[in-house]
Amino acid sequence: MDRYDRQILAALQVNADRTAEQLTEHVALSASAIQRRIRHMKKTGAIERVVALANARQVGAPLHFVVSLQVERERPELLSQLRRWLSNAPQIQQAYYVTGEADFILVVTAPDAESYDAFMARLMAENANVHRFLTNLTLGVVKRGLELPIETE
Repeated sequence: MDRYDRQILAALQVNADRTAEQLTEHVALSASAIQRRIRHMKKTGAIERVVALANARQVGAPLHFVVSLQVERERPELLSQLRRWLSNAPQIQQAYYVTGEADFILVVTAPDAESYDAFMARLMAENANVHRFLTNLTLGVVKRGLELPIETE
């Protein structure tokens, strides 16, 4: 990636709704050159996907929980099964395989505590390899985003 690609990517991370014409204000290239570069970054995987960030309160999932999961055994097939389950659960916004006391850290969203409790009961029932979990309820959002810092110069 050259500096133009990095400038385009940095601008798109802030607002992916910008048109190529609007991006010309931030990147010294023509709109058609910017469009070609965006297509290329999508093709090569530099841009994994373009998403819309929904307002959690407006879509009925205002609570966020940060969950630490511990597994019984770290056998590859058991971890693979758990990863698939976690990846397919729409309530899980983020899931990380980590070092330390926990094996996974999850960010889970739910409309209320009862829904979260039912979800975690299902997770435990369907994943016998999960030994225990610890829940932290978020009290407020300080920062929410997935933008990566990109050097543009």
